[in-house]
Amino acid sequence: MTDPVALWDARADRAQAAVHQLYAADDPQYLHNWYPGFAGSDDTFNYWWLAHLIDARLDAFERTGDGRWLAQAVRARDNLVARNDGGLFNDYFDDMLWFALASHRLAGVTGAAGHAADAVAVWEHVVAHGWNDAEGTSLAWRTQQLAYKNTPANGPLVILSARLHADTGEDRYAHYARTAFDWITRTLVRPEDGFVEDGINREGDHRVDTQWRFTYNQGLYVGAAVELARLTGSDAYLDVALRTARTAVAELTDGDVFRPEGDDGDEGLFKGIYYRYLMTLLRVRPDPGLADFVRRSTDVLWSVLPAGGPVLPANDWRHAPHRSLPYSTLLSAVMATEARAELVGARRSGARPVG
Repeated sequence: MTDPVALWDARADRAQAAVHQLYAADDPQYLHNWYPGFAGSDDTFNYWWLAHLIDARLDAFERTGDGRWLAQAVRARDNLVARNDGGLFNDYFDDMLWFALASHRLAGVTGAAGHAADAVAVWEHVVAHGWNDAEGTSLAWRTQQLAYKNTPANGPLVILSARLHADTGEDRYAHYARTAFDWITRTLVRPEDGFVEDGINREGDHRVDTQWRFTYNQGLYVGAAVELARLTGSDAYLDVALRTARTAVAELTDGDVFRPEGDDGDEGLFKGIYYRYLMTLLRVRPDPGLADFVRRSTDVLWSVLPAGGPVLPANDWRHAPHRSLPYSTLLSAVMATEARAELVGARRSGARPVG
């Protein structure tokens, strides 16, 4: 019988390697957005995809200790900044916070003060330009819609604020973490089961977008609750996280894998974000049912992938791909496979927790 640690370690390596095997591009592009490419497929600069690539490469580094993965994380970071005209900021507060979270993690791994400073600079920028009282005190989604509030912006703000508070002990970070978390809970979480809606007031009508049922909203709320548990010392937040994590599986899967969420590109990343923050919960509150979901879903994913050659998953993990796919979709498979590798013990002892 194949050693499960070796098996999932190898699969995680294959998934990570496929990013460059399939999508590598000449500078300054770095990665093509889609494979196979098509006319105009590289026109968009996907800032937030690169932020998640940084995190994914750090997953591989912390699993293996191989400095090549760390170098690729730094390379992705440098490409993001270079293509963003040498700066950190754009119009989307959620995009910037994903980068700040990756930068904070890079700082922890490398000890480089510059990465830590980037995380703080982004935090200060989004609070200064996006935090307001529309629809309840919280963070806007982007500069052009300051009265539109959602989970994708406020969730990362909670996580980053709590982590910066853990670093510094500064009360300002704890204040924003608590306020943003309470706003999500009060405004966008269904009280009966913990399901997390996407946003409110997108069209200026004060309406909640209940039609957008996305995995990453569930994952973000789980991750935010775990960070509030650390910040406050209250395990009640872990109960909240557990309820939402279970509801996501019940509501958004076919029992084994998440149902497809869209094919436009961004949606490809949503599942991976759920897996990333589910693992932050399972590290502190083990749950056999959720761990079994990680096993079942990644078994389905890898049952469809070829035994050799580059890894190319579809958005629907039950089927082989039949169209061009963005590297965001591959990143979700990478993050889920890294989660499975961690469950079977492939992460080397002494490595710093990730996510």
